[in-house]
Amino acid sequence: MVQDNTTALFTVVSDGSITTPQGFSAGGLHCGLKKTTRHDLGAIVCEVPATAAGVYTTNAFQAAPLQVTRESIAAGGVLRAVLVNSGNANACTGKQGEADAYEMSARFAESIGVSKDQVAVASTGVIGELLKMDNVRNGIDGLPARLNGSRTGADDFCQAILTTDLVQKMVCVELELDGKRVSVAGAAKGSGMIHPNMATMLGFVTTDAAIGSEALQLLLRQATDLTFNMITVDGDTSTNDMLVAMASGLAGNNELTEAHEGWAAFAAAIRYVCEVLAKAIARDGEGATKLVEVQVNGAVSDDSAQAIAKTVIGSSLVKSAVFGADANWGRIIAAVGRAGQPVNPETVDIRLGDIWTLEQSRPVAFDEEIALEYLKGDTVVIRVDLHNGEGKATAWGCDLTYDYVRINAAYRT
Repeated sequence: MVQDNTTALFTVVSDGSITTPQGFSAGGLHCGLKKTTRHDLGAIVCEVPATAAGVYTTNAFQAAPLQVTRESIAAGGVLRAVLVNSGNANACTGKQGEADAYEMSARFAESIGVSKDQVAVASTGVIGELLKMDNVRNGIDGLPARLNGSRTGADDFCQAILTTDLVQKMVCVELELDGKRVSVAGAAKGSGMIHPNMATMLGFVTTDAAIGSEALQLLLRQATDLTFNMITVDGDTSTNDMLVAMASGLAGNNELTEAHEGWAAFAAAIRYVCEVLAKAIARDGEGATKLVEVQVNGAVSDDSAQAIAKTVIGSSLVKSAVFGADANWGRIIAAVGRAGQPVNPETVDIRLGDIWTLEQSRPVAFDEEIALEYLKGDTVVIRVDLHNGEGKATAWGCDLTYDYVRINAAYRT
């Protein structure tokens, strides 16, 4: 069991997937958008109209699929499916790119027998290249036969959405609402072009809870602000970032609203799913060797703590020091000081894990060898206490390595 600080309880389903919630199937296949034979086209389908919500990149240049998805969700607040391709972002591709995204939605809708405004589209990959639509059309036509409600279908979908990712990212939890078992699951991709504000990442949440679109949108936005918007790999926000949630309502619970006694429990489950996926993206950062977590306490507000945590986790100097296992706390305090937030220069504490390096803004003698061994681990926690208020926040990222440069120097080739 997992207990959130709201006292909400839910259980992690170790063998669960995005197809665990009632009503959902998924699948994937290789249609030829990638040079490898790894799947590059996938879909999640719901057997009934599912309440839908979405959060999108803040980048001014937004890829064509985002327009299709926004319109589909706005049309009625429901979706029957989301179609995803990797290997090509269909971004900065002009009117032809828009036409291709709409065709993808319409063709897949026809293939599964639903309205075209009930199919969302997402794409990820190289920017500025037109899709190989003959490949996409053939893939769409073959995709319905690959859809199923098993873990196999979920795994095929997760493979289909990857780009430079090294691992698939999926999580599932369940809880009880109104005497009914409710499942919440998620899958995501992301490894590079990751930065707070819908970090390139794609995320998908499925649930069989009964909930309205406005309520689901509220919970998705709140969870995003505390999870996906608190990760960074390289400081780049993509043109294609998207998080879509679908709720089938087949669990049979009473419709969730803020007045429902299970609201806090469901909100905790949504947040947990998003946090697990967000941390998995940070850990899988391009070339990364370790996950870095920055905990900020004692800020003047939570918003201020978030800004400071984001600045520290996004610092190239901090990330490089972690990669080199160098306990250079000066880089951390410098990042805190340039975050543009109120701080008292006389009251800051910094710890690396449980190793004190700074107390009340004064250096603390520590064993460099012990610090070296700690920083060599696969998870590094940086704790900053400002002693300036009650605000707190946590951000996640990764170290900056030689491999990051190698991977991105040859991304298109």
